[in-house]
Amino acid sequence: MRCAKFSDIQESRNDDICYATQNRQDAVRELAAQSDLLLVVGSPNSSNSNRLRELSERMGTPAHLIDNADQIDPQWLENVARVGVTAGASAPEVLVKGVIAKLQTMGADLPEELQGREETITFSMPKELREKVIASS
Repeated sequence: MRCAKFSDIQESRNDDICYATQNRQDAVRELAAQSDLLLVVGSPNSSNSNRLRELSERMGTPAHLIDNADQIDPQWLENVARVGVTAGASAPEVLVKGVIAKLQTMGADLPEELQGREETITFSMPKELREKVIASS
């Protein structure tokens, strides 16, 4: 897409996703391969959370998208030895911990955390904002 006024602007590819989303999807690939069932904590209207669920299912691991621990159906756990738990990018940590706690009350062992890719990218503060912060100090 080009605009006459801003001729140097380039549109990103349609399949472009941010590094954090890519890392999360890579982690789900690994987790789904080691699980009999995957629970994705996240909102049903979150495209990121839905992609994680879909990715697990494409890999052959059944998955459910849940808002919180109260949505876990005990029938999902029948004949399941390993449950993977992940979360969409905007899901609060407290909800993930609640799901893990609920699974433990249902008989699950202590969780084992997979070592994902460390995210080392940092973003610097824009110059204009940095100047305002320094000026107000």
